[in-house]
Amino acid sequence: MMFINFIGLMVIGLIIWWFWLYKPPKTVGLSFEGITVVIQNGVYQPSRINVIAGKKTTLQFLRKDGSPCAATVLFPELEISEELPLEINKSIALPPMLPGEYPFHCPMKMYSGTLIVE
Repeated sequence: MMFINFIGLMVIGLIIWWFWLYKPPKTVGLSFEGITVVIQNGVYQPSRINVIAGKKTTLQFLRKDGSPCAATVLFPELEISEELPLEINKSIALPPMLPGEYPFHCPMKMYSGTLIVE
């Protein structure tokens, strides 16, 4: 009985780590064109992207994850919501932004990333 409880606590800990504590590799360098974000294995790769302030930015999203949650990406502060087709590049044009951090995520926030505008 103790073993089953221990396994249950380990699974709960793994779920908490995966969805709330895990941070994928840091950032991609400053750019304003041609960054491809791959959606696979429950994460955006890269999940932190540096872009130049005051310039239009185009991000390419390539969805390899069949999860229904991965089918949409939201940029709440920019009021952008885009559907992402499976295995097809989707370009998303972002307006010029002021310096700061702009989160992007799926509708349930299981997949998440950040645009760092410098």
